[in-house]
Amino acid sequence: MASNGVNGVHYEDDEDIDYTDIESKYKVKYEEGFDNILVVDGVPIIDQSKRGKLLEKIAKEFARKGAPIKPADVSVPWNDSTGKSKGFIFVECKTANDAAFALNAMDGHPFDLKHTFRVNRFTDIERYANIDETYVEPEPEEYKPKEHLRSWLGDAQGRDQYATYQGDEVEIHWHGKPSQCEIAFSRPNWTDLYTSWSPLGTFMATLHRQGVQLWGGASWGKQQRFAHPMVKLVDFSPGENFVVTWSNDPIVVPEGAQQGPQFFSPEDEGHNVAVWDIKTGNLLRTFPTTYPEGEDVKKQLQWPALKWSPDDKFVGRVTPGQQISVYELPSMGLQGKKSIKIEGVVDFEWCPHSDKDREEAEAEANGKSTKKPRENMLAYWTPEVANQPARVTLINFPSRAILRQKNLFNVTECKLHWQNQGDFLCVKVDRHTKTKKSIFCNLEIFRVREKDFPVEVVELKDAVTDFSWEPRGEKFALISSNDPNLANPAPGITIKTDVSFYQLVRGKGDFKLLRTLPTRTSNTVRWSPRGRHVVLATIGSSSKSELEFWDLDFNADDTGRREGPSKEEWGSGIQHLGTADHYGVTDVEWDPSGRYLATSASAWRHTLENGYAIWDFRGQELEKHILDRFKQFLWRPRPRTLLTKEQQRQIRRNLKEYSRQFDEEDAAEESNISAELIAHRKRLVDEWNAWRKRVKAEVAEERKLLGEKVEPEAEKEAEEKEEIELWVDEVIEQIEEEVVE
Repeated sequence: MASNGVNGVHYEDDEDIDYTDIESKYKVKYEEGFDNILVVDGVPIIDQSKRGKLLEKIAKEFARKGAPIKPADVSVPWNDSTGKSKGFIFVECKTANDAAFALNAMDGHPFDLKHTFRVNRFTDIERYANIDETYVEPEPEEYKPKEHLRSWLGDAQGRDQYATYQGDEVEIHWHGKPSQCEIAFSRPNWTDLYTSWSPLGTFMATLHRQGVQLWGGASWGKQQRFAHPMVKLVDFSPGENFVVTWSNDPIVVPEGAQQGPQFFSPEDEGHNVAVWDIKTGNLLRTFPTTYPEGEDVKKQLQWPALKWSPDDKFVGRVTPGQQISVYELPSMGLQGKKSIKIEGVVDFEWCPHSDKDREEAEAEANGKSTKKPRENMLAYWTPEVANQPARVTLINFPSRAILRQKNLFNVTECKLHWQNQGDFLCVKVDRHTKTKKSIFCNLEIFRVREKDFPVEVVELKDAVTDFSWEPRGEKFALISSNDPNLANPAPGITIKTDVSFYQLVRGKGDFKLLRTLPTRTSNTVRWSPRGRHVVLATIGSSSKSELEFWDLDFNADDTGRREGPSKEEWGSGIQHLGTADHYGVTDVEWDPSGRYLATSASAWRHTLENGYAIWDFRGQELEKHILDRFKQFLWRPRPRTLLTKEQQRQIRRNLKEYSRQFDEEDAAEESNISAELIAHRKRLVDEWNAWRKRVKAEVAEERKLLGEKVEPEAEKEAEEKEEIELWVDEVIEQIEEEVVE
């Protein structure tokens, strides 16, 4: 064996030296060196003549998905024997984050009808090629239970919750009997703007300069976040699956900004509206804000900008004067790949689903029914153009079949009002006279559940300022006025109004006036979510702040059922329950049970006596809080009941039995409160007597040490216990007698 010598050190031939330790030490780690390189499979096989055109199209597709690359960043492997490409490419991104975003955006992307991209990291391919195929059983992860997001519904006392925002602090309160009211949670600086509940009460949204955060669970932990800088508005889908955010500032993606499915990309720049998936936190799509042509932008921002179908399957937006675009969820692809072209369209609304519609949809989804559920329905209106009259149209969706159309004449404005079960659609039509000097109102009411969608017209002589359907009912309330100050209201002037109630006449199918309350100042109608009870309020006035509580079915039986008034007693079931006043009231809201009403005076509107009050359905004040810098009061919504209709009927039949049980609990609680009060007073008296005795003994001891002579009587007096008697007055019976002189 030959050997070499350097400085007296002898080495063996190179072929006999073991270099494995050096190779292992300096081996390139693909995970670190090539994590910005992607391998894209499913690329068309081409020859050299089409290389430039292919790379330009691939770069354009990447850029359209928010992952901009250049043709120079793409390497195409070639087959030397055929002179054609191998059907895959290497894409070099700027950073590993860019590569991660491009992978999520382009994997599964349809390049053309025959080719779909499949994207992997270069490092993953190398790692999986050298993976050890020996099976090793993974260690099971420790189970960590998550908080139930609807845990508040399990409250043993059946209490509701509400949120308040005062100063910089947000508080979550339990609401019940006086002894049950307490703060469940509070946090300072929880929001930068305001708070909002999701429709079913699962999440609370807070708005910040960086975006929106969702909170929930018993500990109010962070559940999700959406990065939309300077966000101002938020809107949830009915099923709490998606959320829309809006900012007045257009989206800007700075150089080097974080990329990924939860962040904006360059293709989103200039837009204001963003749609997000609540479960994943991913951004689904963005849109620019659209405004009516030729109108003042500040006055014409319509919110919500996107309108959800009641089953969360579709979301629509109107391009004023042109079309309605409906997108499928969660893909946010245009349904049918085309919009509904409607010349002059102004607005549209989805028809709500009834309880029966939801039951049928759930049964069909669970395979318990073969009956096809009812299609979604939407209504839209178009104004008068040239010789064409204004028109209201009902269509099914996604079939887009026209169900009913109604022509309207001399129309100034239309508002679409659906009853919450989708039984009726009221089109409030503001009409002008031929001279166009005065405005009056007609109500075009569609009976949606009946054949051919019959329409009834309720003609009114005055302008209608507020309209509201009774939830789950066949009544509606409206506020009208012929006050000359209505067109140009001056500060400090209260508009005189009339409040009218209408009800459907069974058999005839038309709506008849129940009763009119004349010469009011009310400008707001708020129905109880359970129907029947309604409050009339004067909001935003500096001189009037009256609340009127009414029962519109006072003759109903204990179960709340009533066949409908006869001709003789038509309107006799309307009963005035009470009148109250909340100075400076700015907001009025019923709780989910329909038993309590909250009124608040927000510092966002004025700075006089801010705070909130809670009333029962009869108008009796239960509590009132005057709070400096008070901003917001929000009842927490409740999800739909899990009880069947039969279970609900059973509960209504046994209401008297439940009432007896609740009365006993109330009496026991009142007795406990009295006993606790007496025990507390006795404890305070005992503590006072003990302190007096101890102090007198200390004083006597100090006098002895100072050599002062203590009289036996004084010493005895110091040792005596001072007794304080506690008198408790209890009224056994109270009789009022009238003295006649």
